[in-house]
Amino acid sequence: VPYASISGLASLMKIYTRRGDEGETGLFGGQRVPKDDLRIEAYGTVDELNAVLGVAAAGMENSELTRMIGKIQSVLFEIGADLATPVSASGAAVTRVSAEAAKQVEEWIDHIEQDLDPLKNFILPGGSPSAARLHHARTVCRRAERRVVTLSGREKISKGVIVFLNRLSDFLFVLAREENRRSGTGELPWKK
Repeated sequence: VPYASISGLASLMKIYTRRGDEGETGLFGGQRVPKDDLRIEAYGTVDELNAVLGVAAAGMENSELTRMIGKIQSVLFEIGADLATPVSASGAAVTRVSAEAAKQVEEWIDHIEQDLDPLKNFILPGGSPSAARLHHARTVCRRAERRVVTLSGREKISKGVIVFLNRLSDFLFVLAREENRRSGTGELPWKK
């Protein structure tokens, strides 16, 4: 449970608790839900995205870009905790993600795009190994966004979560293009 100790609810936990052996898990606030609950699916996909970004960063050589990914991973951890805590949960000390979190990502996009050639057609995901991993992260990000949108149709969530994930997928696309530019790998245009 990657978000179990964020709010100080559990300072020292064993890795296994056996409480989930029947297919349920606990949310912050104490509510028990099935492990395939929409909320669990949403923050689980955000956790998957965080892990995929860790793999992408491990293969990148530029420290400025890996620092950006590290900052994003921290925000994704906050998003996971936010999603694991129903808005109605009383007494849960969790940081709610605001739309402001996306502002830094927008600045990074604008900064990186200054060095990129304008897109004239669609490109296929791939190129250098690091760019391919970033394209993979982008698709996981889009899936996380879809899961969160589905959840938001049924339960109240922080408005900034969807905004951040939407902007993040754009950033990952631009970052993949930048990785291809830096490596000298050409982009492969889509042809009908």
